[in-house]
This record gives sequence, structure tokens and C-alpha cells, in this order.
Amino acid sequence: MTFNEIIKSDVPALVDFSAEWCGPCKMMAPILSEVAEAVGEDVRIIKVDVDRNPAAAQAYQIQGVPTLILFHKGEIKWRQSGVVPAQHLKQVIKQYAG
Repeated sequence: MTFNEIIKSDVPALVDFSAEWCGPCKMMAPILSEVAEAVGEDVRIIKVDVDRNPAAAQAYQIQGVPTLILFHKGEIKWRQSGVVPAQHLKQVIKQYAG
């Protein structure tokens, strides 16, 4: 499944735009694991490395990493940069994807 297919599908997608050299991005990994466990199949969570996918980063004007964007049917429902606590992410997913 391509990136565009994932973000345009009926299943909401939480995209973590990150980079390997980014400290805060590393902090997001266990948070996203916890969120993935909590939401199960309701939301797809994918990671996009901005250094390996500059076109995707440019398309969504990613200025800093980590930047999290929640897509549903191709639309951006929510977006935030920086480390986002698991509890907040779960609330966002419930609000926009529930």
C-alpha cells in the first residue's frame, strides 16, 4: 500500500514525520507503541523519515521533527509538532477518528 493509499483510506492514519538523528523523535517511539496498542486496528500508525522521503516532507511543509499528522480520507484532521504524550494522542484519535 502506498503512502497516498494509506492516508486516503477509510482507516485514519497517524503519520509520524521524523528523522533518525532527532532525539525527540526517539522519545516518540515508545509513545506510539503504547498508542498503537490502545487503538488497535482503528488507526494505522506509520513513520516517515523526512531525510529518506523529502517529497512527502515538502508536500506537508514539515518544518521540524517530530511532526504528527492525523489523516482521514485524505484530509488532515489534526497536526502537531514536538513530543506528544500518549494520553493526548489517544484523545485526538478518539475525537477525530472515533
